[in-house]
Parts: sequence; C-alpha cells; structure tokens
Amino acid sequence: MITVLRAGALTTVQDQGRAGHAHLGVPTAGALDGPALRLANRLVGNDRAAAGLEITVSGCRLRVHRTTIVAVTGAPTTKITVDARSVDAGVPVPVPAGAVLDIGPATAGVRTYLAVAGGIDVPPVLGSRSTDTLSGLGPAPLRDGDTLRVGAPTGPAAPVWFTPAADREPRLRVALGPRDDWFTADAIGTLTTATWTVSTRSNRVAARLEGPKLTRANPDELPSEGIVLGAVQVPAGGEPLVFLADHPTTGGYPVIGVVHPDDLPLLAQCRPGATITFTQGKPWT
Repeated sequence: MITVLRAGALTTVQDQGRAGHAHLGVPTAGALDGPALRLANRLVGNDRAAAGLEITVSGCRLRVHRTTIVAVTGAPTTKITVDARSVDAGVPVPVPAGAVLDIGPATAGVRTYLAVAGGIDVPPVLGSRSTDTLSGLGPAPLRDGDTLRVGAPTGPAAPVWFTPAADREPRLRVALGPRDDWFTADAIGTLTTATWTVSTRSNRVAARLEGPKLTRANPDELPSEGIVLGAVQVPAGGEPLVFLADHPTTGGYPVIGVVHPDDLPLLAQCRPGATITFTQGKPWT
C-alpha cells in the first residue's frame, strides 16, 4: 500500500489510456507525456501498460508501506527524497518499507511521473486505470489521506541511460484538415507563421492558445462531429486550442488541423506563458 500524505494540486493515476471506445463517447485519457511514463515503468521493471502517477506542477509526498523500487521521470523537480535523503530522477530508486517519498514542485515543465514496481493497482475501467478528468471515469484525483494498492513486481529493474531534452520552443507538426476550407487563406498562413502562447486555461482536456485570431471564410454552423487526439479546434473567438488526452469525442467548432501525436508530449509539458509554433506537415496514419 501507499498512503498519500500530500496530494498536491493535481495528482492522478494514469496508464497509456483506454483506446477503442470513442464511438461510445469515451475519451482515451492516459498520461499526457506517454514517453515519460513508459520510461519510468521500464526503469522499475513494469510492463509499459502499468499505471503510475502523473503529478502536476506542485509535487506530492507519499508513504510506502512495502519495500519497493520507484522511478521519477518527466518534468524536473526541486527535489526527490526518500526519508529526507536526496535521490536522482531517471534511475531506479530502492525505497524501504515505511519510508516517505517526497517529490518537490516542478522546476520546468508541468507533469512529473512516478512509477512503482508492480504498478498502481486500482480497478480498471474499460481496460484502463487512468483518471479521466472530463468524463469522471477511473479513480478520482488523489487527496491527502488516500491509499493506493501496488501490484506484485513483474520484472527486475532495468536501468537505461537517457539525456533530458534541452529546453526549446516546441515546433509542432500539424496536418491541415478536415475543416481547413472553413478558414481564409490568411488564417491558414497565420496558423503556421504566428507564435502562440499557452493559456492559463489549459488543462488535461486541451492546451488553449493565445495569439492572433483565425478568421473563418464560412460563417455557417457546423454540426457536431468526431474529434481526435491532437485536433486543433477554433472556437468562435478565433483562438485555437489543441485537444489532449481527456478531450471530448465530438465537437461543433471547425478543426483546422491535427497535431502529430509524437509532438503532443512536448505541448503537454508547456507551462502557461510558454510559446509554441506550428509547421505544416503531411497527413499521417
């Protein structure tokens, strides 16, 4: 068992998501920075689909009741300690029974990931243990005093060497469509030439962007239609948003393009006030 001593602003259980249920109105959910969670799971010997914790900005503190191995990846933090002893991110860390694991606030980025050998063992819903903040499926966001079960370890810790990505302004690949013809040629050009600022209104549902308004050539109302991960939707105000893991499965505003899924983790780690740009790419499957 793990006891949550300090949950922080938003700490949720996440795995790689519940794919295959969009036709039922169920989003995928899952870790916003999937590669970071997969790395953490690999470090502690878990299957890549194991559930871990996604810790948003402010860190968290946990008491571990069974000797285990943990790994912390994703956004770098002010500290990681086991019973006040400093340990490193990106490596397997032994934690004795009864010890307190303290993960400090993020110093850059937004989301830090914690994997525990055996994985977080909450009941799966539609094949996933992920918290979905939009629909409410899966476990609720953690609160102080909560307890979590941990599964039995499935493999040995597997240290891997990696180099943290250098800080840079993300340049996201976007394929135009399906409703780019609803926008003026100037709007299409603006999408890929302007610098966009991540809004404070961003969350696990979408990264909202601030910048020039994208003008529409077609003023008609669009019937609600399917929305995919990474869709760049343009509401009536003209400022785009990029849908993330907890996105709705349908929407009534036109989608001007779709961001390449491999670029979404970069966006998910952008703090409010960070800037991004788009570059036009070819459609992918």
